Amino acid sequence: MKSTRIAAAATITALALTACGGEKVGETTTPGSAAAAAPCGTFNLAVNPWVGYEATAAVIAYVAEKDLGCTVTKKDLKEEISWQGFATGEVDAIVENWGHDDLKKKYIDEQKVAVAAGSTGNKGIIGWYVPPWMAEKNPDILDHKNLNKYAAQFKTSESGDKGQLLDGDPSFVTNDEALVKNLKLDYKVVYAGSETALITAFRQAESKKTPLIGYFYEPQWFLAEVPLKKVSLPAYTAGCDADAAKVACDYPEYDLDKIVSKKFADANGPAYNLVKNFNWTNDDQNVVAKYIAQDKMSAADAAKKWVEANPDKVKAWLAG
Repeated sequence: MKSTRIAAAATITALALTACGGEKVGETTTPGSAAAAAPCGTFNLAVNPWVGYEATAAVIAYVAEKDLGCTVTKKDLKEEISWQGFATGEVDAIVENWGHDDLKKKYIDEQKVAVAAGSTGNKGIIGWYVPPWMAEKNPDILDHKNLNKYAAQFKTSESGDKGQLLDGDPSFVTNDEALVKNLKLDYKVVYAGSETALITAFRQAESKKTPLIGYFYEPQWFLAEVPLKKVSLPAYTAGCDADAAKVACDYPEYDLDKIVSKKFADANGPAYNLVKNFNWTNDDQNVVAKYIAQDKMSAADAAKKWVEANPDKVKAWLAG
């Protein structure tokens, strides 16, 4: 969810940077619809590398194709790379943005190639979590002030003589390395590499009753399977994360929103209006994400199942 603010300047280089699935901005995938000649035209939709985003993109793409006759071209891209496509028209929409005030300033305020398109309806929460068995056995572990007391239990071959704090994909929004340093915690951030790897680690930690503390977030379907327990960090206050190197507070609650290219918005076509009107809940997203991640349905089949079960919500998006 999500791109490290500290590494943002180094990460954003050129539109030819490699994306999540090996794709680059400038390359296209095979369109998901045969409606190439439809009035809607081509709709270039960024897909960032976590299943919640994939669920949102799947439903928007399905409705755009089936109800509006759009030719949807999905682009598997890391977050920061997605924003680069606004200037060229190679990305029309990002449909789950986690904050990124720095990118909004650059692409919306300064370059004026993108505009905000409203909330998705999802509320995003990022934090540190432990498996339920650990919280039940050691309730005080849920207070960050007690974490050093347990650091030895979290040591791994990758963390050396420190406790391991497991993060996911390195591109996800994370202040964790700064938090560990500024809260004087005897831990080392280790990256699992992906959302799937992070989920697997937490699932195994709960089933085998092994110690684990790591980065996690909501909305996320996995929490219905394993109800991870959130560790209390120093309370978030406005501006406490303004300096990425000095962050010593919890993450804010994110009102997840949609960002589109200004050209796409100005054209005011059917796909833009669908994106603008799209709104659902964390529970809605979790249902579709579970279909994809756990039930192994294709994104299109998962979207179709949800759309057919929620015709009134879809009708409202199309009527706006």
